Amino acid sequence: MPTVGIRIDGLRIVIYPNDHRPAHVHVIGAGCEAVFNLHCPNGPPELRENYGFSSGKLSHIRTALIAQLAVLCAEWSRIHDLH
Repeated sequence: MPTVGIRIDGLRIVIYPNDHRPAHVHVIGAGCEAVFNLHCPNGPPELRENYGFSSGKLSHIRTALIAQLAVLCAEWSRIHDLH
């Protein structure tokens, strides 16, 4: 499972190569998982699914994803060979 070179407080940011559109990331760790649609190229990332993260942690994750949006969108395109 490809982990993007970005971590948020030890949480893995994952883009699966055989995954479907729209562009999105899985945030995995601490026994939890969340999925955020990226809304490339301009965002903002939007929570699609949450399995266990608190609302405060989700807010922190979303803020971190916003800061890395350009990198994440480029990685999605690279992994899915869309360039």
